[in-house]
Amino acid sequence: MPRAPDPRVEQAESMFQSGKKLIEIAEALGVPEGTVRSWKNRYGWGNATLQKPKRNVAKKRKAERKAVAEAVDQVMENPDLTDKQRLFCVLYVRCFNATKAYRKAYGCSYETAMANGSALLKNAKIRDEITSLKQARLNREMLDEHDIFQKYMDIAFSDITDFVEFGRERVQVMGAFGPVEVKDPETGKKIPLTKEVNTVRFRESSQVDGTLIAEVKQGKDGASIKLMDRLKALDWLADHMDLATEEQKMRIATLKAKAGFGVEEETEDDGFLDALKGSGQEDWAGAVPLEGVETENDEDPQTDI
Repeated sequence: MPRAPDPRVEQAESMFQSGKKLIEIAEALGVPEGTVRSWKNRYGWGNATLQKPKRNVAKKRKAERKAVAEAVDQVMENPDLTDKQRLFCVLYVRCFNATKAYRKAYGCSYETAMANGSALLKNAKIRDEITSLKQARLNREMLDEHDIFQKYMDIAFSDITDFVEFGRERVQVMGAFGPVEVKDPETGKKIPLTKEVNTVRFRESSQVDGTLIAEVKQGKDGASIKLMDRLKALDWLADHMDLATEEQKMRIATLKAKAGFGVEEETEDDGFLDALKGSGQEDWAGAVPLEGVETENDEDPQTDI
């Protein structure tokens, strides 16, 4: 790596390695974001971390095996459970699926596991052991169960308006030869013709919670955004209400009421289909000049959004 001519480069690299974003580094040092990005590419920041994927995967698998072994050791100390009940507890805290855990522990059919899995969870000794195992797992991973529950709440009740702005606005109508103009009947001067269009704009990344976004992509039809699966998050919340605080339970009830889950709305006929059958002149009711006059342009105008 060549010697950095600017002392701010080393400072910027240190901030980058500590997890700062490029835009945050740029703001802290008072330089454009593009300058920080060019430093990153020129001096190869972070290249060393890209050479260790296999080693990290091996460490992760080793940590997972160690976690399972610790759970087995803990559950074996409980004399009130049978061997299969202990195995069920260990499997359940890994997948949080009673049917799957019961089927693996008892080696039975899916139908039997589906019927008996939920019944086994009603056993007080089983519940106590599972609670103990879950708490031990949270402690190992430096997590708080209420934080996890809150994250699933954020996903389940995320609002698309927190990520995009949409509405309607007036724009100038564009024809084959440029902007369409019309004559003002009062002044005789030409004025631009406008029409109302739909608009969608993304909010800045610094203004949203990126952990709730599953995907952002740029396609041939424009950019799109996809949030994390809300239904899966709701299912998880329903299965883990025992982790919620009383405040979180009350908030869930309030959010469900506001979101209207389970309430079907009837769509009333507003005459839209009849309007489509009208004349071409009626179809242009939404396109009006700034002063409310009609166009003299015989060509069909096009909308440039």
